[in-house]
Amino acid sequence: MSSQAMAKPKSMQGQRRQRLALKLFVLFLAIIFALFPLIVIVSASFNPTGRMNTAQLLPTQLSFDNYRNFFNDPFNPFMLWLWNSIKVSGVTTVVSTALTALAAFAFSRFRFKGRQNMLLGLLLVQVFPSLLAIVAIFLIVLQIGGYISWLGLNSHWGLVMVYLGGSLGINVWLMKGFFDSVPRDLDESARMDGASDWQIFSRIILPLVRPILAVIAVLTFIGTFNDFILARVLLTSTEKLTFMVGIYNFISAGFDQNWGIFAAGAVIGSLPIVVVYLLLQDYIVGGLTAGAVKG
Repeated sequence: MSSQAMAKPKSMQGQRRQRLALKLFVLFLAIIFALFPLIVIVSASFNPTGRMNTAQLLPTQLSFDNYRNFFNDPFNPFMLWLWNSIKVSGVTTVVSTALTALAAFAFSRFRFKGRQNMLLGLLLVQVFPSLLAIVAIFLIVLQIGGYISWLGLNSHWGLVMVYLGGSLGINVWLMKGFFDSVPRDLDESARMDGASDWQIFSRIILPLVRPILAVIAVLTFIGTFNDFILARVLLTSTEKLTFMVGIYNFISAGFDQNWGIFAAGAVIGSLPIVVVYLLLQDYIVGGLTAGAVKG
């Protein structure tokens, strides 16, 4: 009897070790798949030959020529394209986050006619892929440009408006759920003290929902910064291009493709997203986990 009792813990320990080994193996594979493209790009950016060689991850020679050429290319204004992306993404993020917070507060705290239909409409719009609306978006922006030139084709403000229309739906849904988790007793207590709806929103609710604001801001910034299709369709002149479109045009323009400069651009182009994420990472963790710990 005692031998059987001793055998069971040993078998259980063996099973635990096997499960742990399997988890570590899967984790190792996931890390390899995640790091391999990054290593290839960083390696190519320091390769003076301008080639992207996946068979040799580490270049035999390290050189900053690709970065030097990236900053000093007379025919391709890479830094202007990067600034265009930062500007468009930054404006879209700020405006989208502000409008999302206002709309989510209204849907969460007020009861008005058509509220449920509006929420359902926001949800239904997200069901259809944005590619279905490309032609319609192009024609709408073209028509608007005939009356308001700075909102038409080949304008950053027109692109920002399109981004806002695409991001508000899902963002309002995400933020409304977070607003619903804030106790309404806080609103009632503030009203008893004479606070207006705006004061409740700006001084009580917003400080409590900073984590979800950070999540919305980061997701919006990343989505607009990495967008290629809409920027490709709506922007035409070289000086108006965003970074993704500009660097794509650079690598696909001629037969003599310099993958080293492209890789250097990819590394530099990732820095704004990394900076935004690092600045807001504490709030992001709180925003993503709040739904699991709140009522």
